[in-house]
Amino acid sequence: MTLHITPIPLFSDNYAWLLRDGATGTTAVIDPADPGPIEAAVMAAGGRLDLIFLTHHHDDHVAGTDAIREKFGAKVFGAAADARRLPKLDRALKQGDSVAVGASEGTVLETPGHTIGHISFYFPGDPPALFCADTLFSLGCGKLLEGTPADMFGSLRKFAGLPDGTLVYCGHEYTASNARFALTVEPDNAALRERAAEVTRQRAAGQSTVPTTMAQEKAANPFMRAGSAEELGRIRAAKDRF
Repeated sequence: MTLHITPIPLFSDNYAWLLRDGATGTTAVIDPADPGPIEAAVMAAGGRLDLIFLTHHHDDHVAGTDAIREKFGAKVFGAAADARRLPKLDRALKQGDSVAVGASEGTVLETPGHTIGHISFYFPGDPPALFCADTLFSLGCGKLLEGTPADMFGSLRKFAGLPDGTLVYCGHEYTASNARFALTVEPDNAALRERAAEVTRQRAAGQSTVPTTMAQEKAANPFMRAGSAEELGRIRAAKDRF
């Protein structure tokens, strides 16, 4: 499987992701919130869009869906549990469902916490790729706007079971602020200090800090390193006040 992945920066700090299967040319986009940049990216990639994958119902992830659907005739996939809050779905997804971008096959993970109906998409290719939107960020996790610490802890445990080499494609460029907070939690974590320094260099050069890897997150992200839902909840509450 060869899945070509292109970031599409949106708004001030959002990312949508354009996926193109090398074997078939099938193309998908994840979370097309702003139709202008999405259309430009699709046209630059050949003008074909077959699928739209939605991770959760927030406008900064789904607002452009109907315009993009109308422009390219793409089918829209999203969470069955959140169908009433999403644009009209052609396919409603649940935990363990298979999705395919051409010959590139992936799996749906239900990952509540940020929202109750949040889902993520995992493609076990070479390298594996995880599209986790606002559940897991580099050095952080999403705010618990609807879910509980136990929900988020369970979602992150699902991610922790993925291969260390999994590339983590999240929904926002939050890494620099996440690093500053993470250092207040684990100031002596050498992997975290190294990652924070790398992030500083990347941002100074105008570079994106994502994707990251699952190995990096397990070594340096305080939310991935939390040993219980209670610990995660305490860290998340502190981050909310930071």
